[in-house]
Amino acid sequence: MTRTIDLNSDLGEGYGAWTMGNDAAMLDVVSSANIACGFHAGDPLTLHTTMAQAAMRGIAIGAHVSYPDRVGFGRRPMDVTPAELTADVIYQIGALQGIARAAGTRVAYVKPHGALYNTIAQDARQADAVIAAIRAIDPSLALMGLAGAPILGRAADAGLTAVAEAFADRAYAPDGQLVPRRDAGAVLHDAETVAARMLRLAADGEIEASDGSVLRLRADSICVHGDSPGAVAMARRVRDALSGNGIAIAPFAETG
Repeated sequence: MTRTIDLNSDLGEGYGAWTMGNDAAMLDVVSSANIACGFHAGDPLTLHTTMAQAAMRGIAIGAHVSYPDRVGFGRRPMDVTPAELTADVIYQIGALQGIARAAGTRVAYVKPHGALYNTIAQDARQADAVIAAIRAIDPSLALMGLAGAPILGRAADAGLTAVAEAFADRAYAPDGQLVPRRDAGAVLHDAETVAARMLRLAADGEIEASDGSVLRLRADSICVHGDSPGAVAMARRVRDALSGNGIAIAPFAETG
């Protein structure tokens, strides 16, 4: 049986006259697109354009929900109440669902962004608030989260489909969490190294941590950040490495 894995990227993060990454080119490489919802990035025209392009390519769409933090690009932790966080996530998913329908596609999953993603990986209070939001607006939506983190079990226990994600261009700490972006070496830039790491992960379920130890990690999807320098070339190299070794790239969720 052919091994299959999803390849995703964070897209739709431009804002007005400011562009972020090359969405059109990345959509030719990935199988799923995490689309910004306006809270950390993304304006309505950018979101509609990106989703229309994704629909033409049969790409699965995820709502890339965030703390309300455009200035900090959603990368600053926020101590919000569960009720506020639940309402914020419902609002973002609902907005993206409307734009998706107009663009001829649908939202199939939710992937929190930046600081929210990292916080709910371990923080039960905020994790449950995000889970409650998904259950309230559309319990058929899957929740994508950090492979090996407690959030995936909490989502599954709540009746949601949980999707384990690994990061191609990020370094891992020995405990399985991502090395904070403020630390040296947190973001990886060498495409050959990244491709080899992801092939090992997809084929053997292993990834090397920052201290040289080996982590066992099961992932359903691999993320290449769309805003990194050389992101498209790196994503292509990862895809080629996987496909060239018998691992098919396909979305984990329904498209269109």
